[in-house]
Amino acid sequence: MIQYAVLVGLVIFAIFTANWPQIIDVFARPALVQETVGPLLGRAFLNTIVYTAGAFVLGLVFGTVLALMRLSDIGPYRWLARAYIEFFRGLPAIIVFMAFGLLPLAFEGLVIPLDPYGTVWVALGMVASAYMAETIRAGIQAVPKGQVEAARSLGMPAGMAMRKIVLPQAFRIIMPPLTNELVILLKDSSLVYVLGLAAGGYELTKFGKELANSNANLTPLVVAGFCYLLITLPLTILVSRLEATTAKAR
Repeated sequence: MIQYAVLVGLVIFAIFTANWPQIIDVFARPALVQETVGPLLGRAFLNTIVYTAGAFVLGLVFGTVLALMRLSDIGPYRWLARAYIEFFRGLPAIIVFMAFGLLPLAFEGLVIPLDPYGTVWVALGMVASAYMAETIRAGIQAVPKGQVEAARSLGMPAGMAMRKIVLPQAFRIIMPPLTNELVILLKDSSLVYVLGLAAGGYELTKFGKELANSNANLTPLVVAGFCYLLITLPLTILVSRLEATTAKAR
């Protein structure tokens, strides 16, 4: 009861001491909200989803390959995968974006397909794959070895056992961590601005920042923040339901 009373007291104190007209004018100016919500916001919203989805798919595929390499009996595969993972996990994502932005200068005539989407997918996907590889490896190792041995005793090849028995169970186990990776990717997509994209390639943060700078007001950034919530909240709710369904199936 004391904790509830303290919480209610703090809320009441904040309500009655805050300068609400100033807060509304700086963070939620009605006229600027109407100006922000429009076709350009929709384009930035779609770009954010496309950037994130493409990088997640690429990171998931390459991360799975890296995880299998880390578990391989072949030494060079393990060493190469470990070097890649440690390198990209230790490197800030913004530096990777800057490096990809300079690739055309280092390699004359180099064109990445579907630019700027292809550039963002590869750059962000390479960083994501390093983190996903360790998550997937942990999921594979969490599957009981007895199931693999049973499959092998029935004459199933090792590759087929991995595809049909181990990986499906591993991905079921690591679904929550992969969801966290997806949310992190969504936020890391805000680093796309270092590539110097045109207005048609803006994501939510870049769009909100440009409009906020031109109007000297933070309302567009607040609107962009709510757009991020529109993406992440349904995703987390969906994953929670999937986890509950999986638990019942067990």
